[in-house]
Amino acid sequence: MNITHDAKIYIAGHQGLVGSSLIKSLQAHGYHNLITRTLAELDLRDQKATNDFFAHEQPDYVIIAAAKVGGIVANNTYRAEFIYDNLMIAANIIHAAYLYNVKKLINLGSSCIYPKNAPQPLQESYLLSGPLEPTNEPYAIAKIAAIKLCNAYNDQYDTNFISVMPTNMYGPHDNYNLETAHVLPALLRKFHLAKLLQQERWTDIQSDIQRFPLSTKKTAATLYPATPATIQAELATLGITPSTVTLWGTGTPRREFMFVDDLGAALVFLLQNSTNLRPHGFVNIGTGTDVTINELASIMKRIVGFEGTIIYDTSKPDGTSQKLLDVSWMHNLGWKARVTLEDGIFQTYHNTYCTTQEGKNIAKEYHESF
Repeated sequence: MNITHDAKIYIAGHQGLVGSSLIKSLQAHGYHNLITRTLAELDLRDQKATNDFFAHEQPDYVIIAAAKVGGIVANNTYRAEFIYDNLMIAANIIHAAYLYNVKKLINLGSSCIYPKNAPQPLQESYLLSGPLEPTNEPYAIAKIAAIKLCNAYNDQYDTNFISVMPTNMYGPHDNYNLETAHVLPALLRKFHLAKLLQQERWTDIQSDIQRFPLSTKKTAATLYPATPATIQAELATLGITPSTVTLWGTGTPRREFMFVDDLGAALVFLLQNSTNLRPHGFVNIGTGTDVTINELASIMKRIVGFEGTIIYDTSKPDGTSQKLLDVSWMHNLGWKARVTLEDGIFQTYHNTYCTTQEGKNIAKEYHESF
């Protein structure tokens, strides 16, 4: 597929983890006519507003990176919001893309669409072959519905709408709210705060809490007067002390993680190339390798420099025991992930937390070599 560099490309969710990386990747490939809207400017749950936007902008290509996302706690707590918001976002954008003759649409899903007990690694053909993981079933159902919407429009209207199922993503611009974050950014922040506690860097801890709320209800304002004692007591309730970091579950579940810039590159690859994804209508994107949560935590502990102990709260749920994607289809199309887990975590940590000039220089070297 020949896409000119002045083609109008709408990126829904451009300020998020994936969207911000995608903007960077598109610009690096010479695409400059990029259309974006903030949530304040356009609520994609509103069908009329979405249709009006498409009628006015007439985008040639659309990538749906907008979604309500979160980790196991958020998914299990805000079940109605996760299914409603994601259903509405997908339905409104996909239908508007059909109405206004979008040439190609790429819909982003999630590896949580697969059955809880599906064989590993997860192949595209396993979709709807068994029950979903209960803790994130509403979100998964919304993402499955989006796949089926794209397929149905392709069948009935001969549209060119495809879906991609990325593995667990991480990188700069991630969500570090400890209540709603995914596992990797949540753990990274826990180790960082524990290191600051260990070094008694109270000003840095206060700055971190002002930058990233601890939860949806606990912001910097709720902790004042933020004395060392009140800070330490609050962090202890979250499993963060000067000598220990407590993680949920047993540490044995296996997870696959991909650096977000790899996904940005993969999406540009799919945008530029004609891809026949039938019969399933979607393709997995990942690294093809996984680690245990314990292995992940050990890598983070070393990179952050926390000199303490990892504790597991086995009264908390593990979630699915393994989620490894079969990425052979994407490999056969000609694309593979490039960034190793350790390099990706290193880049993420230094871009997010290392504000010294030395830290910036190290991150810059890594970024330039990517």
